[in-house]
Amino acid sequence: MTRQELITYCLTFGGSFEDNPFDDVSKAGAWTVISHESNKKPFALIYERNGKLCVNLKSDQFEAEFLRRAHKDITPGWNMNKKNWNTVTLGGDVPEDELKFMIKRSYDLITAKKKRI
Repeated sequence: MTRQELITYCLTFGGSFEDNPFDDVSKAGAWTVISHESNKKPFALIYERNGKLCVNLKSDQFEAEFLRRAHKDITPGWNMNKKNWNTVTLGGDVPEDELKFMIKRSYDLITAKKKRI
């Protein structure tokens, strides 16, 4: 999956928008942040690191640890909270369908409504 394919896929989720808050988008390795318009919370942070395309995705704490143990190309979220974020290095041992599931899961976690008691 290319950077543009990854961005395009993330933007298929309702209310998603693309932003480049950290860098000039024309720079190699610039960060692209995909967030939800209702709460401005990010669910995918796309960037290049050490010449490889990476995406940071939100996960619950137990799922994050499980995924790290299952795949060598899933590591604690680079530059993020290590409990709830994972970094996926693309082009490695994470199948595309699993990556897409992880993106959806990240989106679901940031858009989940909390129940009022």
